[in-house]
Amino acid sequence: MEDGKDEALLQRHKQERKQLTATTTGMKKQATKKTRKNVLKRCDEMMEEMERRHKQELSQLDAGSGQISTEPPSLDPQELLQEIESEGVSEPASEPEPQVVSAQNGGSKPSKRNRQKERLARRNAKIEEVKRAAQLEAADSVDYRKIEQDSMDELITRQGLRVEEVRPDGHCLFASIQDQLAQRHGINVDVQELRQMAAAYMKSHPDDFVPFLFDEETNELRDLEDYTKELTETPMWGSDMEILALANHFDCPIAVIMAGSAPLVMNEAGAAPKLFLAFYKHSYGLGEHYNSLRDVVSGDI
Repeated sequence: MEDGKDEALLQRHKQERKQLTATTTGMKKQATKKTRKNVLKRCDEMMEEMERRHKQELSQLDAGSGQISTEPPSLDPQELLQEIESEGVSEPASEPEPQVVSAQNGGSKPSKRNRQKERLARRNAKIEEVKRAAQLEAADSVDYRKIEQDSMDELITRQGLRVEEVRPDGHCLFASIQDQLAQRHGINVDVQELRQMAAAYMKSHPDDFVPFLFDEETNELRDLEDYTKELTETPMWGSDMEILALANHFDCPIAVIMAGSAPLVMNEAGAAPKLFLAFYKHSYGLGEHYNSLRDVVSGDI
């Protein structure tokens, strides 16, 4: 190899390895649970393909052929992930037919092979294979949403209750308690008032709540004043702390029905009628969600 060409080729190979490493790292980070296996397989294939190409280019340079590709394949992580997850990937392209062109001597000869189309066909074939594997994996995967929904339907029916759907957002816990208070206590309050009531009870009983304000990101306890400020001024999701605070504020038990465990009851000693909530972990797109549970009456059946 000539020193100048040798150095340029090695530098390009080094840059391509660096770029491919960054690409595969990005793909792995963005992979979902369902696609992770296929993404890892695709990353290994791209690495092996690059190493084979590098060896071929070095051999070509040693042989003095001068025919060395200078354009590595596309390494955009988003594009590659979309190709893996795509439901509309085209079928593998067929082997290009040689085209007949007129020669100077009046005869004919096949045109040059279209290597770009051949590479595209091979890549599409691999994508189809990955897609089929992903579909088989998805078919065998556990449907946690259905399992939870079936379990919750049985638990709720057994209690003689029915679900009153609440909008799935940061206010869902308070909206569910709002509905329960209207149904069982004849009390009409809005969501913001419930947030204020929960915050006020927490601040007046700090010893009951401060131990639960541990922040896993900072490994420190959050300041109660900061927490209640966020509770009242933003649509932050409610939790067991807010349920406990409101159960004590209204002097009533609040039962939370959830799949896979016995109902969680806050303030069991409360004197006022019990409120019933349903807690879902897998059934809603935004994640954890609360619904109100009303009594079943004859008109509901």
